[in-house]
Amino acid sequence: MTTDYGPLELLIGRWEGDAGLDVAPEPAGEVHNPYRETIEFCAIGDVTNAGHQTLAAVQYRQRVSRLSDGKVFHDESGYWMWDAERQRIMQSLVIPRGVCLLAGGHVENTEDGVRLQVAAGNGEWGIVQSPFMHEHARTCRFEHWIEVGGDRLSYAETTIIEVYGRRFVHTDRNELSRDRH
Repeated sequence: MTTDYGPLELLIGRWEGDAGLDVAPEPAGEVHNPYRETIEFCAIGDVTNAGHQTLAAVQYRQRVSRLSDGKVFHDESGYWMWDAERQRIMQSLVIPRGVCLLAGGHVENTEDGVRLQVAAGNGEWGIVQSPFMHEHARTCRFEHWIEVGGDRLSYAETTIIEVYGRRFVHTDRNELSRDRH
């Protein structure tokens, strides 16, 4: 039996892009960090839950470096999962700051491919963070969309964070191309 990756099939492979923009909080305001990144999506097959649910899973790793100095400032790993029976998409992720989340949402067909859209922090889908992060830089909400078609992938993430005594909208966006080498 072959795995039905559904919309995740379009993600599988290595993607690179250097047109990213990270808008992050700073004590006195915000900082704009242009960046480059690589995301690799690897098919891992089916996962069965309690004998009643089958998910197709794709593992990913994302590494993000500032254009100004080449320093890696974000490293993320996780899974995208497709529940074909329920037509539901899920993303789980971990960042080495003591933050994990499970986001869920839906898929829309586009002219060239698909748009995956997920969110967490809305009661149904959750965010877990270390006590330090909860007290000093708490993630309240996460929204993420990816559009993929052919050899082009674009995305935007919005994370609502409470940090430096205020609520901040942290955003990231980039457009990547499939690495054919």
